[in-house]
Amino acid sequence: MRLIYKNCIGVLTSASIFSILTVASIILVFISLPRILPIKAVKNFVTAISNEFGNFVVLSLKITLHLLHRPNWEVEFPPEISKYNWYLGMSNHMSWSDIFILLFISNGKIPLLKFFMKKELKWIPIVYLIHRTIDMPFVNRHTKEEIQDNPELKKIDFENSRIAAKKFSRYPSTAFSFAEGTRYSDEKHEAQSSPYRNLLIPKIGALATALNGMPEVDTILDFTIIYKSKKRSAWAYACGEMKDVKIVIKSYPIPYILKNKGFDEQAQYQEDFKNFIEDIWRKKEQIIKQSKF
Repeated sequence: MRLIYKNCIGVLTSASIFSILTVASIILVFISLPRILPIKAVKNFVTAISNEFGNFVVLSLKITLHLLHRPNWEVEFPPEISKYNWYLGMSNHMSWSDIFILLFISNGKIPLLKFFMKKELKWIPIVYLIHRTIDMPFVNRHTKEEIQDNPELKKIDFENSRIAAKKFSRYPSTAFSFAEGTRYSDEKHEAQSSPYRNLLIPKIGALATALNGMPEVDTILDFTIIYKSKKRSAWAYACGEMKDVKIVIKSYPIPYILKNKGFDEQAQYQEDFKNFIEDIWRKKEQIIKQSKF
């Protein structure tokens, strides 16, 4: 009987998410139609409406899943944050469900999270519509081998990401990246020889480029997600088996030396940014170790 109940919750959760996102995406398309006009004031106004509607959609999903899952979230937010400021955000990456957890706990507290998404996801209709209507950018990264053959590609990647991030300047936003670049697993941890017991090695590319395109940002928010359950699948989340979660958010002022750097300054800039993020990562490791889970 318990298994039947769990699977019913999973079906209801999946159907609710799909239905809400489908309807929301269609509405966002109509809201965004005036963007075709070459008028900056119109684009800014439409961006504001799209973002606020995005927050409403997140709230709708949050209420729905609260009713279905009855989650137990322990959240620690810094007191000085505001939904009227711009931020960079990053997190460890444990599960497909991280995106929903992050959206739900930040809803109404900080600006809508804008995730950097892999370019391969643009073929998913709902994902593509969200990208087009609320400026969630796709990250187009060339491989190390391609860059070795043509170093100019590195500059192209940088400029493309910087231009995408500049769209965030239209309205308060939180440019968000999973700094590890992939979901954690013991196999990936071993393959990297990661110096962190509970984390993969952070990658700074998306965050560093976003900062370059967002002069309004003075603070980075680091989210540490800790699940009680060892289950990590999308279906486990849909069935409510990952409802016990602790999320610790820390804010860190961004040093002045990391702001307003051009591509020609990338070598030193990336080294400084790498040191900044790795210091945060060491603190994150301690948070996980001290967690009651």
